Amino acid sequence: MTQLTTAAPASTTLDPITTEVLWTRLISVVDEAALTLHRVSFSTVVRESHDYSCMLLDPKGQAVAQATRSIPSFIGTLPMSVRAFLKRYPGGTLKPGDVLISNDPWIGTGHLPDLTVAAPVFHNGVLVGMAGVVAHMADIGGRRRAPDNRDIYEEGLQIPILKLYEASQPNETLFSIIRQNVRVADEVTGDIHAMVGACERIQTGVDRLLNEYGMSDISDITTAIVSLTEQGMRRAITAIPDGVYKSVTHIDTFDTNRPLTIVCEITIDGDQIFVDFDGSSPQNDFPLNSVLGYTQAYSIYAIKCLLQPDIANNEGGSIPITITAPDGSFLNPRYPAAVEARASVGHYCTSAIFNTLAKAIPDRVPAESGIPLHGFALSGHQDGRPFSTIFFFNGGQGARPTSDGLSTLSFPTNVSTTPIELLERTLPIRITEKSYLPDSSGAGQFKGGMGQRVALEVTGDDPVYAVLLSQRLKYPPLGRQGGENGSLEQIILNGENVEANKPFRLTPGDVLILDLPGGGGYGSPATS
Repeated sequence: MTQLTTAAPASTTLDPITTEVLWTRLISVVDEAALTLHRVSFSTVVRESHDYSCMLLDPKGQAVAQATRSIPSFIGTLPMSVRAFLKRYPGGTLKPGDVLISNDPWIGTGHLPDLTVAAPVFHNGVLVGMAGVVAHMADIGGRRRAPDNRDIYEEGLQIPILKLYEASQPNETLFSIIRQNVRVADEVTGDIHAMVGACERIQTGVDRLLNEYGMSDISDITTAIVSLTEQGMRRAITAIPDGVYKSVTHIDTFDTNRPLTIVCEITIDGDQIFVDFDGSSPQNDFPLNSVLGYTQAYSIYAIKCLLQPDIANNEGGSIPITITAPDGSFLNPRYPAAVEARASVGHYCTSAIFNTLAKAIPDRVPAESGIPLHGFALSGHQDGRPFSTIFFFNGGQGARPTSDGLSTLSFPTNVSTTPIELLERTLPIRITEKSYLPDSSGAGQFKGGMGQRVALEVTGDDPVYAVLLSQRLKYPPLGRQGGENGSLEQIILNGENVEANKPFRLTPGDVLILDLPGGGGYGSPATS
């Protein structure tokens, strides 16, 4: 039997042209894996919303290449997850056909519906990397997205770091536990098998590439592209004036008497950025808590958007950036806090970074967008069978320093909107209206992108249970540099405004309307 080992660092140096060729080839490998996941997945949240990411990492869990269509939060958290996997199962103990899995929010994407799987990548018996995939499941059990969940035990099935497959043999006990705890077992297990297939696609792609170029491992490529990315980010940071910049961002909470506050202090020191969220609100008894990994992911993403949007995506971009948040705050909660709605607050880390850096580079920072992502979580029965799904709609983006904001486009995440035709074919609902809201944009020299109205009617014979984890109910998207604010969100049930952030029991004929905010404007309207 061939002994499996971990690759030793290579000593050769790649020239720039070869580096670029190999880099684009690795992107093709993970893009093909993502296409595999997309084509063979079962749920609409993966197949239509594209709520997933695929990544190649080195044997230590350092990000090397990610699929072009990847979710920013997953990009930021997947390396952390794989490093935790390797601590539990060191690389030297892994075998071909092993697949690791977990949905632990504190080492992963921040809430239970996202599963992370990883598999070792071997070449000629040597461990040369790790294939990683994250995807949002259609269901994970528990009290689905309930705004009054008080701890993680109410939120669904927790899967510690385990082997889903060992030497290509499935862990049937774990599969049985998963199937028993979710409402749509075929969709969930079907998506898990699709994730495993994507990992296998990365394995075969890397093996083929290394054979083609006569290389023993990917260490040369990793060293080259990570170093180039780090250098590019450091140059971009150096262009910002040194200093300490601070802002305060207020967001809604499920406790109407106590808003949540993000205090963001950014220190620019030469070619390094230090972000400190000290002073932010403590963790709360609702699921409005963002684990540190999720907080860091969207903070780093915001910095990259402003400073180096076109730079390669890998570990190098985060090396010059340090993100901290107080232990026990809602941006770094302690277990077992409820975290299901982490996107409803974590997405605001992007706004907080923008609001702070606007004090340093005001001519480069757009206005606030109509974030966060707005999702309908629906469950119930149709034709005697249970269903459970989530689909997304978006507000308008903030106006940019040189142009209007984009309307109804997802930001800071990049999940897709599920086609109406598919929703109506697979769920007991009808979308009676989906239209722009012309008056939702913030005015300015450049106006914000428009929000939208989405009207949903229940058409089946049974009740449908809906949950909307809403934001922008009190605090509109802020304009920038004299631009006006965008609109607020509204929820209307059967013609009457209703309280947000509570479950709705919808009966046949009920119509639920969601009015999503437009983005803030940029610059004084008088100069437009």
